[in-house]
Amino acid sequence: MSKLFYVIGPSGAGKDTLMNYARQQINGSENVIFAHRYITRPPFAGSENHVSLSNEEFELMKKGGMFALHWGSHGKYYGIGQEINNWLNKGFNVVVNGSREYLPVAQRLYPDLFVILITASAEVLIKRLAGRGRETDEEIAARIARTAGLDVNLENCTTIQNNGGIEDAGNELVSLLSATQKILI
Repeated sequence: MSKLFYVIGPSGAGKDTLMNYARQQINGSENVIFAHRYITRPPFAGSENHVSLSNEEFELMKKGGMFALHWGSHGKYYGIGQEINNWLNKGFNVVVNGSREYLPVAQRLYPDLFVILITASAEVLIKRLAGRGRETDEEIAARIARTAGLDVNLENCTTIQNNGGIEDAGNELVSLLSATQKILI
């Protein structure tokens, strides 16, 4: 039985970095596909493998039913393509970079969703957000305040603390995906 892994966490927690690390480590050796997101953000912005869309292209794809999941956050729009349903139906496990705010909708659409929360201390988040250079100090402060104020039920998720080196949390993610894979076979 295939599984949808829904990775969430605050901006700066290292979701993209850890997912890229896990993808490189797994590299086809497990029955796992890492889905890209469609984002209304320029290409090559950030470390995430994404498909860049204009707002108009995003809306057209949304109206056309091309997204399995979609949401807006931080002035951008994010989508996960319908291709994940084909992958799941073919028996692949799929890893997506999701949204905490959209989690209740994702859980309704995919009741067996396996939620992975990647988090880090506020100090680490601020340092990482400042380091990536995409936000102003005010935007960083707003992201940190938003994280503290989010009221989402995270009781049934597995948490990975990412305050240290990439290998520590990255290997934890790889182990989690691999262990779950073995349980599913």
